[in-house]
Amino acid sequence: MVLSGLRGVGKTVLLNVFANHARRNDWLVIQIEAQPGEAGKIATRAKLARELEVGARRLRGKPAWSFMQDAMTSIGNISASLGATGVSASVTTKQGRADSGHLDIDIEELVEDVSQAMRKSRAGFGLFIDEMQDLDEELLTVLLSVQHTAGQRGWPFYIIGAGLPNLPGKISEARTYGERLFLYRTIGQVNEAAASEALTLPITRLGASLAPDALTLLLSAANGYPFFLQVYGRSAWEAASDKVISAEDANIAVRYGTSDLDHGFFEARWQRATNAERQYLKAMAEDGDVPSSTGKIAERLGKSTNKLAVIRARLIAKGVIYAPEYGSIQFTVPGMAAFIARQTEE
Repeated sequence: MVLSGLRGVGKTVLLNVFANHARRNDWLVIQIEAQPGEAGKIATRAKLARELEVGARRLRGKPAWSFMQDAMTSIGNISASLGATGVSASVTTKQGRADSGHLDIDIEELVEDVSQAMRKSRAGFGLFIDEMQDLDEELLTVLLSVQHTAGQRGWPFYIIGAGLPNLPGKISEARTYGERLFLYRTIGQVNEAAASEALTLPITRLGASLAPDALTLLLSAANGYPFFLQVYGRSAWEAASDKVISAEDANIAVRYGTSDLDHGFFEARWQRATNAERQYLKAMAEDGDVPSSTGKIAERLGKSTNKLAVIRARLIAKGVIYAPEYGSIQFTVPGMAAFIARQTEE
């Protein structure tokens, strides 16, 4: 399964829920967060090797442990392929499996050995990857190939990934059959009924209530984004002086909540941008939160798209923007355009 959407919509939360559910059912669970760039590539692979060892050791005392000996050898051997060092004494290494030094061969042999062990214990092998769009191309391609092989051979191996809206496109580019490998789910704004429940239910459980006009104000400010609902709901609770949260309380909450978002959720991304990058972001903000044409941005800045390509690439690497399709660009964070407008006003 692949979950995609903007930041702050709950993808990581869902990924953690799925991973915990798998652990409760005695799966071998590996959780990693991909990182961009060459340094990120090295760190991600080392984390994968480490998580393989830690995840396997969590199975001690579980039904799968008695079938894991051959798989433990593969886990030890693949550490070198992934660039990890200092494999613990709990993992043995010997020649034979997952030790060729070729990532595609070694990961396939590892997955086969682990999957066979998990099948004998009627469990599965789950690889949960957050920020999956940041996986380096080689590792992404290898994992997609192994997932494809696992499906053909009936191995209980499952990749569950989460990332930005461009993740499905990256998967399809890496492997043409990628679009058939996963259940794709877009995670975005919740509808008004769900947003209302997210605000009113916790407040009601604590013996208070939201006035109808207060609820309307908070829903409008949050615009259906889960993280914003949390921020404005918390601010409303803190602003209220009575058991009924009034419209006045909600107005204060929107002001305080927006300030909290500005100084946390948005400003961290804004501060990482250089002056040239901020000019690019300001040009994007004129379109609001919808995709911007790279040609239109170049026109606004009075430069060619080629000259702006480096700035665009840096902003993508920093996770501030992404390319939903060729020739367009969009903020990864909902509400970023309004934040930039507030900075301009100040």
